Amino acid sequence: MRYIIIGAGAIGGTVGGRLAGSGHDVVLVARGAHYEAVRENGLRVRTADGTVVHRLPVVRTPEELGELRADDVLFLAVKTQDCAAALDAWSGRPVAGGGTAAEVLPLICAQNGVESERIALRRFRRVYGMCVWLPATHVEPGSVSAAGAPYTGILHLGRYPGGTDDTARLVSADLEKSKLLAPVVPDVMRWKYGKLLANLANSIEAVTGVLADQEAIALYRRARAEGEAVLAAAGIEAVGEQEQKETRGDRVSFEPFDGSERGGGSSWQSLSRGTGTIEADYLNGEIALLGRLHAVPTPVNDALQAVANAFARERRAAGSMTVAELLGVVAGAEETARRK
Repeated sequence: MRYIIIGAGAIGGTVGGRLAGSGHDVVLVARGAHYEAVRENGLRVRTADGTVVHRLPVVRTPEELGELRADDVLFLAVKTQDCAAALDAWSGRPVAGGGTAAEVLPLICAQNGVESERIALRRFRRVYGMCVWLPATHVEPGSVSAAGAPYTGILHLGRYPGGTDDTARLVSADLEKSKLLAPVVPDVMRWKYGKLLANLANSIEAVTGVLADQEAIALYRRARAEGEAVLAAAGIEAVGEQEQKETRGDRVSFEPFDGSERGGGSSWQSLSRGTGTIEADYLNGEIALLGRLHAVPTPVNDALQAVANAFARERRAAGSMTVAELLGVVAGAEETARRK
């Protein structure tokens, strides 16, 4: 199979680099300065095994790649807010032997949150969910870093909305040859909802920095408690923290390469790169949406979503708000909710 990595950032670049390193056929899709850097100098992938530069085909658009192959796998790794545009660009592309990408090719959704699969299923017939636990960083054009060891990450994979098939098992085998654990599960969204609850910390980290302060951690626990309440009200099952910890075990531990402090996650990286967008609408915003649908107040997540979006819109520096300032915003949201 050939892997078309749509969005060669932290996750897509790491997965693409790992697959290429184990001999698989990979095409990267990138844009802007990242595209130019990869085209000129290759993709620099830094892992616990060392640094490797992969000279891989890279395109900006599907038109540059041309006709797709019948054995292509589309690996969607853009942020959820960019999914619809990417899917529109790729869905109608012709595939050798007949049909379009949306009609015949498998599409793997490797985003945080739980919305990208629904967006994809409106366009593609063969959609797979992937729960990504892969600590990775992309803040410099042409370069990605992933410090997980001994495996680089764990990528639970399954059909959407449920089930498994031979394609999932073949993809899993390719990933596991590439130092990426990839359990095939019939309930992949249960894993993704569990990850969603963990990702409610992303907005806190993005605006105040890595969660080391006990007050910041306590704020995350409050956001998570709201998330657990709305999932219970909606009848949605999610993998718990203990099951995730046991699954991960000591197979993926994370330590910065040089002993420095850990950098921020995906939302923090979006602010650091000044992209102007952030995934908060599909993380804290997912909890807010479910809360409104099921009459469960979610003032903490409402506030975190609003602050993160304001930071992205105004291109404010990642980590430039104090925890005390953020707590003040949350307190205001809670007071407003009490008055309603």
